[in-house]
Amino acid sequence: MRLSLQHVLPLVLAFAIAAGSCTGRKSKAERRDLIPENDLVEILRDVHITDGLLSMPGINYKYSYGDSISSYIDVIESHGYTKQQMDRTMRFYFVKRPKKLVKVYDKVLGSLSEMESNIDKEIPGFRASAQNIWTGKEYYTNPDPFGQDPEPLDIPMVYLESYNIKFTITIFPDDRTYNPGLDLYLSHIDSAGNEKKLYFRAPPYLKDGYPHTYILRTTNKLPPPVRLKGWFINQEESAPEREHNYTISDIVLSQNRLAK
Repeated sequence: MRLSLQHVLPLVLAFAIAAGSCTGRKSKAERRDLIPENDLVEILRDVHITDGLLSMPGINYKYSYGDSISSYIDVIESHGYTKQQMDRTMRFYFVKRPKKLVKVYDKVLGSLSEMESNIDKEIPGFRASAQNIWTGKEYYTNPDPFGQDPEPLDIPMVYLESYNIKFTITIFPDDRTYNPGLDLYLSHIDSAGNEKKLYFRAPPYLKDGYPHTYILRTTNKLPPPVRLKGWFINQEESAPEREHNYTISDIVLSQNRLAK
């Protein structure tokens, strides 16, 4: 959302015109009741954001005109002021300090631009985390180059309504695992120590030495907390004395549907 004075100024004019409908002399006591400039900048900034949200079709249809007005009043009151104080303040600037009003709006635009810049910086990281919430290793291989025995996965999960996992597995022909397959599941253990499991389902693996990518999805029917447990290759079908030769890489875990 790119910002300019021409987009923000109509909001101020709306307040000012409404406030200006009842002009008259105001005492010094009333002027002391004006909203301080820094607070006014924050209010106008939030009014602008509210106006932008209310212009979105998905939000706008829920509000009548009266509801929209009350939304602006809610913004003012959330900063600890009343609509009457806002009217008086805008009337004062509009009638007595128009040049100062322009400077106030310069500050509003500056604040909005700073917010926009901060959001732009955060979006890439947010998209990355939304795309891939996998926190395990980048790849798994057996035999391990450091001679370590494979360990089962046991990873705490961000709680989501559904999970999509994608990974690439290469099993070489000399691998001696019998009937290799996936043994990966979501786990919830209740306060009594009872475990409920929700398995990812995958077709049998091929031991042809070529990389094969699998994309699996499961709907989460477990209560929180949830952990991801198990193996990318089932160990019940793999005796310790058997030789293994496989790699697992390109792992992505996401709530979003994934494509190859």
